[in-house]
Amino acid sequence: MFGIKKVLIVFSITGCLGSLVKAQISPPGLGDAKTAFWSAFGVKRNLDSLGKKQTMSYIAIGRKSTLDNDNLFAKQAIFVLNHEFYHSFAPHQQYSYALSYRRQPEYEKEAPYDKEGIEQEFRIYGRYAYTFDLGKKLKLKNTVRQEFRKFFDADFHKVDEDFQLRTRIKSQLTYNLSPKNNQKLALSAEALFSISHLNEHDQHWNSFGYRELRLAAYYMFNIPNSPFTVDIGYMDDLIRDSNSIRHGGVHYIAADLIWNIPYKKKETTDQDHLD
Repeated sequence: MFGIKKVLIVFSITGCLGSLVKAQISPPGLGDAKTAFWSAFGVKRNLDSLGKKQTMSYIAIGRKSTLDNDNLFAKQAIFVLNHEFYHSFAPHQQYSYALSYRRQPEYEKEAPYDKEGIEQEFRIYGRYAYTFDLGKKLKLKNTVRQEFRKFFDADFHKVDEDFQLRTRIKSQLTYNLSPKNNQKLALSAEALFSISHLNEHDQHWNSFGYRELRLAAYYMFNIPNSPFTVDIGYMDDLIRDSNSIRHGGVHYIAADLIWNIPYKKKETTDQDHLD
């Protein structure tokens, strides 16, 4: 079981690691399992000629195994729609904000792990990141992200967990492997802390504390002669007090495809001036 001390040890070791690489879409937590699969298709658009303002929209699905087998495609785990705006407002500094919708099946905790319901989530979050240049090939990006998460059942009724406030602290180190096809390798560590407002019996708050540690490695490259970027990665999700953590966590395989749309200046015409 990973406690606060172990989280701090991991971050002291990976403190020279940085959040999100420009194209990378990190997997969400999919709950208890042995293995999981995550795949997303995103559209990244530059909003100005300098690339300081960007949007990223993506649609994604996740699947997972049970605690009894390693079939990462066994059960539907999540469906996600996400839209985020980024602004690099100063050298090495960036902020972003986002809206997200998630639909996640819930399964029984005992075999045969039958489906018992659907949970819907609406999420808003903001992020601040600072990047350090560590030579010509290395970049370190440290990020703080604050989330508000509101939960409903399939019919938009209240559920036991009403809403949650969650803080995420992430460090990621990116190494430029080769200028050919813009190949990069990224290593990251992210700790998640949260507090929830509950509807159980009488309404109350649980205690604020550490919930998860996510360790990831990604390989990224551009598809030649195309506007597309591919991310292929692995993530280990260590969930506090879970069954999976006894077996080394939930092991993810992830694959994303990003369509990069450059900035295109709007041309004005005589008719535009007349209007």
